[in-house]
Amino acid sequence: MAARRFDKVFWGKTLIFLLALAPLLWLVWDIFTGQLGPDPGKTITRALGLDALKLLVATLAMTPLRRMTGWPLWLRSRRMLGLYTLFYASLHVLCYLQFIAGWQDILNDVAKRPYITVGFAAFVMLIPLGVTSTRGMMRRLGKNWVRLHRLIYPLTLLVWIHFLWQARSDIGVMVAYGMVLGLLLLSRVWWAFRKRNRGALTAGNVVSRP
Repeated sequence: MAARRFDKVFWGKTLIFLLALAPLLWLVWDIFTGQLGPDPGKTITRALGLDALKLLVATLAMTPLRRMTGWPLWLRSRRMLGLYTLFYASLHVLCYLQFIAGWQDILNDVAKRPYITVGFAAFVMLIPLGVTSTRGMMRRLGKNWVRLHRLIYPLTLLVWIHFLWQARSDIGVMVAYGMVLGLLLLSRVWWAFRKRNRGALTAGNVVSRP
């Protein structure tokens, strides 16, 4: 039974690992086959940024899926998806510096372009979440780990604003992303509210016992 459970978890995590890697492999294929259009650098940069956004959505979806299905694989995959989000976001930033802004003008872009400002702020906030995602860091930080990882809420908002401001006239896709992200964040608030009320009710019952 334990071996069968291990096999399910192993193959499930392997599948998620490959699915998360697939966008990068597809992008590499497009590079080698010359299917990036007239501005390859811009296409690569935008594709990597959108991949990071999709993986952020997937990361946020793991906890609600775990609560709805009871399947532990969702939570066991959350850290991997979060690290993939940081990986794609890092590639997105590096490609932006290499192909669009230039390494010397990054400070000017951050200061003068609002969508770059919020995007860069989100990336900076994402770094400590990735660095502290290990079990060892969870033990070392204790309750501070939970407080630190609440950065996911403002971070998510900043990422969405970053892409929304770039969408300009065609904002339909980003509005859809915003609705999905909003539902995922609201589900966390709802579960936290229920947990707090359940704890208060339990404490009240204990106090009221003769």
